[in-house]
Amino acid sequence: MKTTKRFRIKFLNTCVDNVTMSQAVTFVMQMAEKGKRCYVVTPNVDHIVRLEGDSYFREIYENANLILTDGKPLIWISRLLGTPIREKVSGSDLFPRVCQSAGLEGKRLFLLGAAEGVADKAARNLKEQHSGIQIAGTYSPPVGFERDQKETDKIVSIINDSRTDILCIGMGSPKQEMFFYGLRDRLDVKVALNIGASIDFAAGNVKRAPLWMQRSGLEWLYRLLREPKRLAKRYLIEDMKILKIVWKYRSVHEDRN
Repeated sequence: MKTTKRFRIKFLNTCVDNVTMSQAVTFVMQMAEKGKRCYVVTPNVDHIVRLEGDSYFREIYENANLILTDGKPLIWISRLLGTPIREKVSGSDLFPRVCQSAGLEGKRLFLLGAAEGVADKAARNLKEQHSGIQIAGTYSPPVGFERDQKETDKIVSIINDSRTDILCIGMGSPKQEMFFYGLRDRLDVKVALNIGASIDFAAGNVKRAPLWMQRSGLEWLYRLLREPKRLAKRYLIEDMKILKIVWKYRSVHEDRN
């Protein structure tokens, strides 16, 4: 079910669906109605860098049903290369809008991820914020669950028993994408959203950057200042590889112009 085929464009070492937030929500809800094991990914700079050297991650992207651009830097790069992407559609922005639509359309959501108790708190908050929302279940996997077959089987069973339409996975990348892709044939869901820290945000467990920083493309700086030890190498060293990637693929965009 390649819902957005006519919107898909080549961008650097992947493709993206050149859609607005409103269109993205519509497509997710269409998959929640008629889809079967569909999934959504949201590339940011870190993902683009990983795609360059990780063949399994590329395979996950190549089979995704919806690929949404997460991050102002990629929007700026697309404009610089002459193939502008219409809008930033991050998982953290998409998630609450999908929750709102799911409440209106009677679709069931399952929250998977975050630390123990956080998903439950997020579920309570979402029920207060969105009229009619149905949370089919929540589960916070223990550290290292992906190496424990019994725990993995348990998670699959919990999700399938919940009869969820929309599986919301907040484990961080690439774990969340690999989790769903590796188990997609066993998971009885309509569509999966890979949403990173969105469950933490919904729970109020982690504070998101101020709106002005989000709009100006400085959300990464806010996160870096809050977690320098964890994010300094990623943001200041690894993600700088994006410059080499832009140079490498510039000819692809020049040929399109």
